[in-house]
Amino acid sequence: MTALRQRMLEDLQIRHYSPTTVRLYLHAVSAFAQHFGKPPDQLGAEQIRSYQLFLMREKKVALPTFIQAVCALRFFYTHTLHKTIPIERIPFPRREKKLPLILSREEIKALLQAPRNLRHRTLLALLYGSGLRVAEAAHLKLSDIDTGRNVLWVRHGKGSKDRQTLLSPKLLELLRQYWRAERPQSWLFPGPDPSQPISPKAIFLACRKAAQLAGISKPVHPHCLRHAFATHLLEAGVNLRSIQLLLGHTNLETTARYLQVADVAVRSTPSPLDSLDLDLASIRP
Repeated sequence: MTALRQRMLEDLQIRHYSPTTVRLYLHAVSAFAQHFGKPPDQLGAEQIRSYQLFLMREKKVALPTFIQAVCALRFFYTHTLHKTIPIERIPFPRREKKLPLILSREEIKALLQAPRNLRHRTLLALLYGSGLRVAEAAHLKLSDIDTGRNVLWVRHGKGSKDRQTLLSPKLLELLRQYWRAERPQSWLFPGPDPSQPISPKAIFLACRKAAQLAGISKPVHPHCLRHAFATHLLEAGVNLRSIQLLLGHTNLETTARYLQVADVAVRSTPSPLDSLDLDLASIRP
């Protein structure tokens, strides 16, 4: 490891960035340097601009990957090099405002019943029943299940924040069945090495396989279960602030986007067409 890479690693650790973010930021800056064949401290604003165009036009990376590279370069030049490159010279792209894919209750039921593996069924039920992010579910420990208060503790969630979320009686019973069958010791869902938790990729593959078994043609991924958790709570009359706390959103506006996909906001609103005294079905061409 070069001295510069070590310094960036330490800068990230000092600011308490998550291990995943540290790994991705270091990789992004390394890829930037390799693209030009020079150490990154010998590159400047023009190379950054050129690299952004390369990522967008030639490599055609996904928007989250592009934003990740921008964040990594901003951090590197601002905090590690302390270079006076104006931050607007490393711009963010305009974000796409896509609505999340929402599974219906019937689709969720089919998805949760599809796995033949109790471990996978429990994992998916946990994602939906408690609204967890994939990394949060992967890093759950047995001690995070608070049966006395019927809550689930999320430790060091996004932004290194702790929170509590729902632990329903049905989910608790499923967790007990899973524990009796597999007897996990520390991590609730250990990986192949019991000292390490299950990987996010393993959760993704379990979810995709369940969707195939359930005959769901939509592009289902684990985060869809979190979206469904929020939307179905909203449709059941739970207020937006409570959902925000359960999801661990910092900004209420992030939670408010579920208003656009919930039945209460769309299906319950009558169309102005229905107010017209008009029988379109009787009209013949």
